[in-house]
Amino acid sequence: MSTGPGAASAPAPDPHDSPPAPASPASGDRARTSSMFSSLKVRNYRLFFMGQVVSNIGTWMQRIAQDWLVLSLTGSSAAVGITTALQFLPMLLFGLYGGVLVDRLRKRPTLLVTQSAMGLTAIALAALTLTGQVQVWHVYVAAFAVGLATVVDNPARQSFVSELVGPRQLQNAVSLNSANFQSARLVGPAVAGLLITGVGTGYAFLFNGLSFIAPLTGLLLMRARDLHVVERAPRGKGQLREGVRYVTGRPELIWPIVLVGFVGTFAFNFPVYLSAFADDVFHGGAGAYSMFNTLMAVGSVAGALLAARRGTARLRLLIVAAMAFGALEILAATTPALWMFALLMVPLGLFGMTVNVTTNTSLQMSTDPAMRGRVMALYMMIFLGGSPVGAPIVGWITDTYGARIGLAAGGAVAVLAAVVIGLVLARVGNLRLSVGWHRGHPRVRFVPREQREEELAPAA
Repeated sequence: MSTGPGAASAPAPDPHDSPPAPASPASGDRARTSSMFSSLKVRNYRLFFMGQVVSNIGTWMQRIAQDWLVLSLTGSSAAVGITTALQFLPMLLFGLYGGVLVDRLRKRPTLLVTQSAMGLTAIALAALTLTGQVQVWHVYVAAFAVGLATVVDNPARQSFVSELVGPRQLQNAVSLNSANFQSARLVGPAVAGLLITGVGTGYAFLFNGLSFIAPLTGLLLMRARDLHVVERAPRGKGQLREGVRYVTGRPELIWPIVLVGFVGTFAFNFPVYLSAFADDVFHGGAGAYSMFNTLMAVGSVAGALLAARRGTARLRLLIVAAMAFGALEILAATTPALWMFALLMVPLGLFGMTVNVTTNTSLQMSTDPAMRGRVMALYMMIFLGGSPVGAPIVGWITDTYGARIGLAAGGAVAVLAAVVIGLVLARVGNLRLSVGWHRGHPRVRFVPREQREEELAPAA
């Protein structure tokens, strides 16, 4: 983005969620159609995107291999939950400090360091596994080390996107990043499943370590003069408190973060849920676990590409998507057959990605550039850092009461949180629920309290 005050960097969404100004349908359709991949025309972003394609495949391979290795070594879903918790514990403990650092530092050199650290950690775990020396505590240490690098890497990558493409392409680039990451789930789990069953988990770790060469090369090849320069925050006291006050003082920032906190802590613990369903419920082994992740990725890619076509990221869409996501988890928990459970992974992925992208985009477009690192760090701290709390809990519930109860409980939390926070946002925005018909179909939405019902009725 261009140098200047935050107000000019990107338009903040209306907290009242009012509809955009009317425009010609034809011109709107052309804009949406032409904009789906428009940010890839930017050379620096294209290098970033291509590097992430390779690295994300390796990341998903390691996720599958890591979860399955822990389950093989211990036979415990709770142990898988502990691994997940250790990977995200640093984000919970140090996430805000990482955001402060990101706002002070140049993003590209920072990413060179963090990406290198994660690649070396994967190679070390590969060496232990391939030599037959790996123990569960080795995996715990590696997960924690990756988590430490992620404290800085995540907010740096999130905020670096705006420097690559500028404010006009920001939503498109954020959505394509999500599509990129989720597309890797179509390849990574499948390849990981083949490697695990064919030659062992160690080669999945090795591939992930080597895959970091691609993003590192992309970062080195970027043209510094083409970056949209952002003024870095100077070193000073009270910057952590300043970031927290900035978020808590704005309802359009704090309440979406609270919502994804509940969803991320209890409903997004798929390493626990899916490994338990694959092993204990359907007895499908690593192949079924990989298949579940792959099908969820199909829905996630669809959700990300749909987000890339949308012109806005509205809070009401976030609420509806979170409710649908939780309801689908409850439905999936009751399915009697493997094929039915597997098919539900597609809409689960779609609505889960809609929650993720809508929150990410609305936060970035509502935030001053000088605060973006801290805001995104707080978001990632709540979304990912909730796993150290939620993963052991849902792992214990899954081990004690079964995978079905564990998944249903996570879905129920998501639905309840979406309903409560939706009502809070409606009250803050002085909105009320309107139920009616539009072009022969039922329509439920929030409208200003003073708006009369007859004004909402469609023209004859």
